[in-house]
Amino acid sequence: MKCLEPFVLRELEIRNRIVMPPMCMYCATQGMASDFHLAHYGARALGGTGLIIVEATGVLPEGRITDRCLGFWDDRQIEPMRRIVDLCRSYGARVGIQLNHAGRKCTAGEVTTIFAPSPIRYDEESRVPEELTPKGIRRVVEAFAASAARAADVGFDLVEIHAAHGYLLNQFLSPVTNRRTDAYGGSTENRARLLVEVARAVRDALPARIPLQVRVSAVDHVPGGLDVAETCRLLHHVKTLVDCVHVSSGGLTPTPPKFFPGYQVPYSAEVRRTLGLPTIAVGLVTEPELIEEILLNERADMVAIGRGLLRNPFLPLDLAKRAGAPYTGPEQYRRAFM
Repeated sequence: MKCLEPFVLRELEIRNRIVMPPMCMYCATQGMASDFHLAHYGARALGGTGLIIVEATGVLPEGRITDRCLGFWDDRQIEPMRRIVDLCRSYGARVGIQLNHAGRKCTAGEVTTIFAPSPIRYDEESRVPEELTPKGIRRVVEAFAASAARAADVGFDLVEIHAAHGYLLNQFLSPVTNRRTDAYGGSTENRARLLVEVARAVRDALPARIPLQVRVSAVDHVPGGLDVAETCRLLHHVKTLVDCVHVSSGGLTPTPPKFFPGYQVPYSAEVRRTLGLPTIAVGLVTEPELIEEILLNERADMVAIGRGLLRNPFLPLDLAKRAGAPYTGPEQYRRAFM
């Protein structure tokens, strides 16, 4: 099976093409990872996942989505993260971290002021955000860089910048939420400017061996929002800074997309074809036949499986057994796969 073949980004060899995407667990305290996180991620490493991406991690207190989200703005948050990385790597997985700023979608009660490119609230029940000033923008860029440096210190193998699902960087990219008239709004180049600055700062904070990828919502699913062609034009501005694109969609507004198996895969294929960069496909990709079709037809280079890995941490080993591949899991569990 193609999904069981290794994949390389920069100097990082990933044992297979199965990715655990970042999924918020909402059980951190003051941004610090808990024992649940250790068991949660460790189980997927034990079960054979190639690349595990730790959930959205706020680069500032107001960058969290909720009070219970992970954070990386404080050195006290380093050691709990190090436990996760060390455990997962000891079982053969490679571990990335998704760095995020929630922008107007921050609901943390501990945060008194939330920020966005423009003072447009997410929905009628949300707070109205303050427009980020140039000084505030510089603070965000510096926070991403500082969090990336902590990630490198901890031993993360990869860093992902979260520019999807309606969070701050997505808010700057989309004309629906970015009504600015300065250098960060208006044209495609201007709306991409903050992402470029963040990507450059993060790249400079990381050793050359560590891959950097970006997650995007290729389509906003709302009138006047991003489509995949405009997303490719935006990504063109960071093409030389990132090694891979994790292609999702939606989240900018409460309007949901229409869900069906593989519904986001065409976006991955288009980004891959247009930019010539490796991509990760995601979105109700659960059946082995669909996973293989995506990879064999070069619609993505890796496949992220969220719900499937939540249900079954040993999904990669199950796929290997189905393919008749040699067992590579823990010796203690071999009898279950004979």
